[in-house]
Amino acid sequence: MDGILPLWKPKGMTSHDCVMKVRKLLHTKKVGHTGTLDPEVEGVLPICIGQATKIVPFLTDTKKTYIAEMFLGIATETEDSYGEVIASKTVNHSFTEEEIDAALNSFRGKITQIPPMYSAVKVNGKKLYEYARQHIDVERPKRQVEIYELKKLPNKQPSNQVFRLKIVCSKGTYIRTLCVDIGKKLGYPAHMSALERIQTGAFAKEDTVNFAELEKAATSDDAKFLLLPIVSGLQHLKTLEVDEKTKVRVRHGQKLPRPDSITSADPFKVMHGNELLAVYQVHPDHHNEIKPVRVFNEN
Repeated sequence: MDGILPLWKPKGMTSHDCVMKVRKLLHTKKVGHTGTLDPEVEGVLPICIGQATKIVPFLTDTKKTYIAEMFLGIATETEDSYGEVIASKTVNHSFTEEEIDAALNSFRGKITQIPPMYSAVKVNGKKLYEYARQHIDVERPKRQVEIYELKKLPNKQPSNQVFRLKIVCSKGTYIRTLCVDIGKKLGYPAHMSALERIQTGAFAKEDTVNFAELEKAATSDDAKFLLLPIVSGLQHLKTLEVDEKTKVRVRHGQKLPRPDSITSADPFKVMHGNELLAVYQVHPDHHNEIKPVRVFNEN
């Protein structure tokens, strides 16, 4: 069984929990997820099965889209609604759309973030949340991320404390930290009170399958019909079309002369018609050649 299961991860489960449950339901060990979601967050979590596990690094690297809820006036140690309150300030100002957009504008594009202490980022071989639980303060590494889109959405109920945000961002972006930083820009402590990931790469919320649907399909051996083809996870990569003769060479994992159409060092998918053959890249030492990164076996 090879393909991508566009799973809707429920609250209360880790991404690893989801992988273990899919393994059990589909009776296969070759299962991997494509970008961690915190247990209290729900959303799109593509699960790669069989040969699709070969593309996990490429799917992890895609843009992510979130709907976040930012709560103004209270900051927590975990930067979300599950942590202890560490600061509070009464919000007695009703922000205009112009004021909010001016604050959001300073976070659009490439920004630098400092990961929260309650995160899995490692410092000296130890995860930050392990230091946090021991009340040990360590210097956290800065990281550059990119915010492609950031806008305020209409509130479900009128409030000068709760703001709904749509965020399209690069991998590695901490939405919790973004909410805290936006709050600071507005002059208040803040935290992320809710979060949904509605898209990862080409996989959107409307494409997803929940565990109830998967369990039902697994009992009747119909689970394979829920899987999307491996190539659907590589839509963001450029395509090199090859002929029948070159297809054989690609299947054998051979290096090839670099075509004129390949103008960047980014990985690209190699196709023969509708058939995904491999992912190749420009050879790092011989720029006139391309070499395989992943080769997919013939079904």
